[in-house]
Amino acid sequence: RDDFSKLRSSGEREARLCEWRGVNCNPKRTPPRRERRPSCQLRSSLVAVLMAVGRAVFALVLAAVLRSVLLGLLFAVLAVILAVLTVVLAVIIHSLAGYAIGRSMAHSKAYSFIYLYIVSGMFVPFAILMMPVVKLTAQMGLANRVGVILLYTVFYMPMNLLLYSGYLKNIPLALEEAARVDGATTWKTYWSIIFPVMKPMHATVAVLTALGTWNDVMTPLVILSGTDVNTLPLAQLNFQTQFGTNYNLAFASYLLALIPILIFYLVCQKQILNGVVNGAVK
Repeated sequence: RDDFSKLRSSGEREARLCEWRGVNCNPKRTPPRRERRPSCQLRSSLVAVLMAVGRAVFALVLAAVLRSVLLGLLFAVLAVILAVLTVVLAVIIHSLAGYAIGRSMAHSKAYSFIYLYIVSGMFVPFAILMMPVVKLTAQMGLANRVGVILLYTVFYMPMNLLLYSGYLKNIPLALEEAARVDGATTWKTYWSIIFPVMKPMHATVAVLTALGTWNDVMTPLVILSGTDVNTLPLAQLNFQTQFGTNYNLAFASYLLALIPILIFYLVCQKQILNGVVNGAVK
């Protein structure tokens, strides 16, 4: 008791009593949980709602971007298909016509008249032909991509015929005469000798035709109107509305549309220069 009375603080006394009783007076106690205030709960719910709204907006924006990219790729693929098919038909048909007319003009005035008649089509503007072409294509069931390809083949025939006939004057007739002596027909002579020799002019015609087809707006606009098929220039018109123009997307699409035809020109640049120079000299 004397020792107990000497303890000044209550804590020391409680500890001494616990020693006498053999009880642990300092157990590990977990602190009581603090109850969340209503303001904290409201704040956490608002954060959760904002995160859900952000995810939804991000998903919508991502879906719109992917849809725009897919539509752009679809329009670009369609434009590439139109340009490639037009170039192939132009090189084959126009080179044959240029060879037949260019070699026969010196012997027959009828071929000279046909040549002048076809080349005179360069001076006819498209605005004059627009309404009759739309009506005829609709009546013939060609108001589709096939009709557009055929129209391109016809529209670029005067210029290509002029180039091919001018280039043929630089090819000597001795090559064809030697082929006839060996027993080759006119068809065989053309595909085996003349067509490979006109390779620079093929590159020139291909680039000029592809460039005109790639950038053309009026022909697909009047022929493909009312259908779900659009080319790349028609798709670029969507950036221009009566309320304004989205210049950022418009100029970005212009630069992207320039890349394929620029690469094609750089690849065929040497052949193009040779074809133009040789076709301009008699």
